[in-house]
Amino acid sequence: MKLTYNKHEKLKSQKTIEKLFLEGQSVSAYPLRLVYMKHDESRKIGVSVSKRNFKLAVDRIRIKRLLRETYRLNKTMLINKEVNGYALMILYIGKDMPDFEFVNTKMKTVLTKFTDAISKP
Repeated sequence: MKLTYNKHEKLKSQKTIEKLFLEGQSVSAYPLRLVYMKHDESRKIGVSVSKRNFKLAVDRIRIKRLLRETYRLNKTMLINKEVNGYALMILYIGKDMPDFEFVNTKMKTVLTKFTDAISKP
């Protein structure tokens, strides 16, 4: 199975993003927070880093790349549970510059919490 993060997986619709933050639920594993909502289409993912905590664009872009890469490597957790039809936004809410291993372990934790939360009736 190819582990990719294609164009069709990216959350780009402004209306969906606004609705996600207004009506969505969330799970967190500090410094990550995952906001999710049932969605009509297939699984859509977006990432975000606060400009308030990271003033330099290069820092925000680096963290976004880390988030996308760790999601790409760990999305098999969602595929194995057959999680489709959700819009997800992964937020980095920490104030320190993370490294890959730290973000990877936290991504696994937050995805596990997400699958547990949606499997409950």
